[in-house]
Amino acid sequence: MDELLFGIDIWLQEYTHLKSRRMGFVTNSVAHTRNDVKSVDALLANGFNVVKLFSPEHGFSAAGEDGVAQAHSVYEGTTIPVISLYGDRLAPSMDDLKDVDLLLFDIPDVGCRFYTYLWTMTYVMEAAAAAGKPLFVLDRPNPLGGNPSKIEGPGLNERKYSSFIGRWDIPIRHNKTLGELATYFNETKHLGVDLTVVNTRNWDRMAIAPTNWIFRPTSPAIPNWETAMVYPGMGLLEGIEVNEGRGTPYPFRIFGAPWMNPVRVLDALRSKALAGVRFEHQSYVPEWGLFAGEVIYGMRIIVTDYQLFKPVATGIALLKSIYEVHSYNVPERLYKTVVNPSGKGHLEKLLGCRLDEC
Repeated sequence: MDELLFGIDIWLQEYTHLKSRRMGFVTNSVAHTRNDVKSVDALLANGFNVVKLFSPEHGFSAAGEDGVAQAHSVYEGTTIPVISLYGDRLAPSMDDLKDVDLLLFDIPDVGCRFYTYLWTMTYVMEAAAAAGKPLFVLDRPNPLGGNPSKIEGPGLNERKYSSFIGRWDIPIRHNKTLGELATYFNETKHLGVDLTVVNTRNWDRMAIAPTNWIFRPTSPAIPNWETAMVYPGMGLLEGIEVNEGRGTPYPFRIFGAPWMNPVRVLDALRSKALAGVRFEHQSYVPEWGLFAGEVIYGMRIIVTDYQLFKPVATGIALLKSIYEVHSYNVPERLYKTVVNPSGKGHLEKLLGCRLDEC
C-alpha cells in the first residue's frame, strides 16, 4: 500500500514557494504530519512564516472542557499569538487578519455534524472571504470513512435548528472530509472564498477504520477511534438527563441515569433488531459531570460488526426506547455552552429535527 500523505505533508513538499507569505494557521495540537510532527512545528521548522495561530473549541491543546470558552494565549516557546475561536469570537476578525497574507486550516475531525471543528471552518471561510484572504484547507481522512453508502441522517432543518453544532444542512454522519465540505459549502452557500483544498493521497475511503494512519484523541471525550465511531449516535444523549459516560474512562460507550430502568430499556432495544451492536447492563458512579457521585443504572454499547453498525440509527433507537419505557417523561438537559448559554433545545439541535419528526 502506498504511504498515506495528509494535506500538511503535501503542503510541506509542494508549496515552498509560499514560505515568505505571512500565514494565519487554524489548528490545534492534534494535527500532525505523517511523520508524527505537530503541524505547526513542521511549518516553522521548514521555514514557513506562521505569524498567527487560531484555535477551535477545546483550545490549542485540545484538552479544554466541552462547551467552555477558551482564552487567547501565546504558542509555547515562541511569540506567536494563539487567538481562540471559541470564546469572545467564533471567527477571525478583520483586525486579526490585517497582517496575514493567507490562511491555512488543519484540524483533525471526527466526521459528525454536531462536532464543532467543522463549523469553526465555515466561520473561517466567511472571514477569509470578507477579508479577501486565500484559504488553504490541508485535508485529512474522515475517521468514519468515506463510503457514501454509510451516510446517515437525519439532515438539518436550518430554519428551525441552525446552531454552532449544526449550521447547515448535511447528514449527521456525512462521510466527507472537511476539505470536501469546504468545497461544497463554498459552492452551495456562495461564500466566495478563494479556496484551495490540499487533498490527502492514498486514503482508502471505503475502509471503516483507519488502516494506515493513527487516530489521535481529538478532544477529552473522544479518546480513541472506537468512541468516535459510536459518537454520532451516542452523542444525542447529551440532549436529555442521561449521563453519557462523561466522568468515566468510557465516554459515549456507557450511559444511564439514577432513574433509568435498564432492564426494560434493553428489552425495548432488542425489539428494534439493531444490526452490528449489542447492549449490556452497566452500573457505575461518574466522578464528575451529570450525576457525579451517584449510582448510575444503565448500559454499555458494544459494537460487534462495524460494517453493519449504524451509529445514528442506533442512537435514535436508543432515545426512542428510553422515551417509551419512561412514558415520554424524560427531562430535557440544559446543555449550557459558550455558544448556547441557556442550554435549551440541545437535543433538537443535535438531531436537526424533533425526535418525533426524524
